[in-house]
Amino acid sequence: MTKGILGRKVGMTQLFSEEGELIPVTVIEAEPNVVLQKRTQENDGYEAIQIGFADQKKNRTNKPEQGHAEKANTTPKRFIREIRDVNLDEYELGQEINVEVFQAGDIIDVTGTSKGKGFQGAIKRHNQSRGPMSHGSRYHRRPGTMGPIDPMHVFKGKKLPGQMGGQQITIQNLEIVKVDAERNLLLIKGNVPGAKKSFVKVTSALKAN
Repeated sequence: MTKGILGRKVGMTQLFSEEGELIPVTVIEAEPNVVLQKRTQENDGYEAIQIGFADQKKNRTNKPEQGHAEKANTTPKRFIREIRDVNLDEYELGQEINVEVFQAGDIIDVTGTSKGKGFQGAIKRHNQSRGPMSHGSRYHRRPGTMGPIDPMHVFKGKKLPGQMGGQQITIQNLEIVKVDAERNLLLIKGNVPGAKKSFVKVTSALKAN
């Protein structure tokens, strides 16, 4: 069954393992999450729990959001996500989920919103190679040919300049190095998507070996 929690990316640091190996880690602050709703097969066609993280300011909430949170005896939350493939019998409305659902050594997936890079060219956006930089080449950092002559139009999916970043990204099969229950922290080996202070979802790995 899947386990999961929502948190906020604090930043990166490094730890030493017992063998003296230097491990880069990302710190995720995951205050206790609250179960806001239980999705059932009969009512919704699938099974999941809806959890919330970080209190929302009262002047930024509407009555439906307040009523939804009151059913779970909590306050409206800023970051709300669903976690599927869970054992619904283990959860109740209003129940708190903390970092202790995970242990050091667990393999997880982390989902977040990547950093926005603005409008970028084909080289930075798609990692394409540049052309000759010599005088007269007329092809330095341009996208290259738009396609063959015969169809006389640009094919769908052509890699072109455009908006880069700001998309939902999931990095799979990351390892939890340490769980700090006192400070509600997860230390995850490697990097995770998003800028500092951005929200992330941590779930059991879908494709763990």
